[in-house]
Amino acid sequence: MRKGPVAAFFLALLLSSPLLRAELAVFTDGRVLRVEDAELVGDMIRLELIGGGILEVSALRIDRVVDDEIDHSDQGEKLRVGSCPCSYAKVSLGEDVPFADLIQAAAKEADIHPKLLASLVRAESNFDPMAISRVGARGLTQLMPSTAAEMGVLHAFDPAENLRGGARYLRMLLDRFDSLELALAAYNAGAATVEKYGGVPPYRETHSYLNRILGNFCPGKEAFRPTSP
Repeated sequence: MRKGPVAAFFLALLLSSPLLRAELAVFTDGRVLRVEDAELVGDMIRLELIGGGILEVSALRIDRVVDDEIDHSDQGEKLRVGSCPCSYAKVSLGEDVPFADLIQAAAKEADIHPKLLASLVRAESNFDPMAISRVGARGLTQLMPSTAAEMGVLHAFDPAENLRGGARYLRMLLDRFDSLELALAAYNAGAATVEKYGGVPPYRETHSYLNRILGNFCPGKEAFRPTSP
């Protein structure tokens, strides 16, 4: 008679285990595949499939890989970010911002506000030009191989070239979605994921990403209120 409660307890424990956390591989053609893990191996991305098995695909076919962890906090209290200017403006980034001149130049070329681009770089790489993620996102703006190819970036670890590519890509997303929130969400989680949900995806990683960037770029204009303890 006690097997039911005991089994239920261990099932709940198993389901809460971080080992069961999955990721979403967002393909450039719009498909989304839920996987256990993803890793760049050479010029391929190795996807560990749910339930077993390996799928290797060209890194040029993957748009983004995002943590598939749903944010269950109250998302109803969105804050307005429409007053945040996205277009280029001549402003000082401050002496504490690395690569300030290169950020200014890339922002001006793409008609992106320099502080927005600087905030994105801070969130993506913390200004490390040699940063590389386990799925192959590279450089200051963490360009995936597919994005670098689309933006014509040949040397992703070159700060100037990387910044130009990241700024152009962000401008493309701003024009596509006509929304700062959605453009940033697409930069983090992939455009196909934003279109799938018809708005900001419900992922904790994406919400945290939006709050970090908007908290720096437009203080007090975060996309979502912090999760309640």
